[in-house]
Amino acid sequence: MPKSSIQVLDRAAMLLDAIAGYDEPASLKILSADTGLHPSTAFRILGALTKVGFVERNVQSHYLLGRKLARLAQKVQRGGDIRREALHIMEALRDRVGETVNLSIRAGDEVVYVERKASQKMIRVEQVIGSRAPLHVTGVGKLMLGTLGEDFIRAYAERTGLPAYTEHTLPLDALLAESRQDVEQGYAFDNQEAEEGVGCISALVYDAVGEVAGGLSISAPIERRRDEWIPLLKQAAKDISERLGYTGKSR
Repeated sequence: MPKSSIQVLDRAAMLLDAIAGYDEPASLKILSADTGLHPSTAFRILGALTKVGFVERNVQSHYLLGRKLARLAQKVQRGGDIRREALHIMEALRDRVGETVNLSIRAGDEVVYVERKASQKMIRVEQVIGSRAPLHVTGVGKLMLGTLGEDFIRAYAERTGLPAYTEHTLPLDALLAESRQDVEQGYAFDNQEAEEGVGCISALVYDAVGEVAGGLSISAPIERRRDEWIPLLKQAAKDISERLGYTGKSR
């Protein structure tokens, strides 16, 4: 990156830090004094930050941090926040259905398991915390793909090649159709697509701004999976979403 570009980034960071130091919107004069930047330079950089939503300008032409920064901050914190808010709900769901309950988040083209409440049964399905799986072979991942849309799914398929983990792993056309249906119905199945003999039911969790924060799933040997778990799972995912500030409107 050219030195001039790095300098602009440094100055933008200085201005954001200066704005964050005030409880009320700050004037250009104050921000220029705090950062040591010439007013014309500060004005130009603040204009660029305003254009991309990192800074907002009120009717008095004073500056405050933009809501886009708050959304980005939520994403950084999400892994910890969602886990904390989900723990007791996951435990109650596990006790109700008697099978392992998993919490996962998206990291690029994969889901990452960030928490689990394991079944007490001797024969059970467990996902190791920190383990990863491709989006297209998990129920949570298929729901996430469905929310991202057909163009994203096709690009994902081209990037990854949709490797088959079992004979049940879906090809592109089936993945497109199923992920769309999954979003419409609000839940998804993993029908032994990642591992033979394992069946999951999944639902999405949303954050305060209506974006997908992660996914909740029940994993069990395929012969023990029950459709009557679907409303229980959806309610648990809804409860976690509400604890994250979700009001019922997705983006």
